[in-house]
Amino acid sequence: MKRTTILLADDHTIICDAIRKILAPDYEVVGLAGDGRTLVRTAMELKPDVVLVDIGMPLLNGLDAARELKKLMPGIKIIILTMNGDPDVASEALQIGVSGYVLKTSGGEELLKAVSNVAHGIPYIAPQIRRAMEENLERDRSFLNRRSRQLSERQREVLQLLAEGRPMKEIAAILNISLRTVRFHKYKVMSDLGIKTNAELIQYAIKHSVISSP
Repeated sequence: MKRTTILLADDHTIICDAIRKILAPDYEVVGLAGDGRTLVRTAMELKPDVVLVDIGMPLLNGLDAARELKKLMPGIKIIILTMNGDPDVASEALQIGVSGYVLKTSGGEELLKAVSNVAHGIPYIAPQIRRAMEENLERDRSFLNRRSRQLSERQREVLQLLAEGRPMKEIAAILNISLRTVRFHKYKVMSDLGIKTNAELIQYAIKHSVISSP
């Protein structure tokens, strides 16, 4: 049976050597890359099943290299192996499309589990990173709930009508206020809630029962 092929990307040779030894019994390490640009070029040439990449690399960091690879090779599976335990960085990596996020402080067994999962199409996030991401999400929800309760009655009225897709001129007529006032409330609400687009505004309104979902 064909063994899963892996490309390693890390600018520390000793780290690459150690990872190669951990993986060797079960996987075929087909290449090494010491910087992000070499990683992209080598991945295009070798077409590995899985790429194991550090974030802090010269010329092109691991996240940007992963982003470029997902554009060029959408089906490629990428695992971030890093010392960076920041859950916001992990979230960014997942948004890019990586399939795994593992800390270098983890043991060899966890790395093997991550590679096995990702090779079989199952995402893997280190438990401590997953917990930190969940805590961040809970804090964000709590913050948004507090913000929502702080909206004035008029702001909630404007929010509902905006989320229903009504033009601002129509909202002004419905609420018997000026167009300028509608604009003021709209951008104040979006600023206070950290919302940047109308799509996010609708999602927020549905989530917080300002309007019903379609």
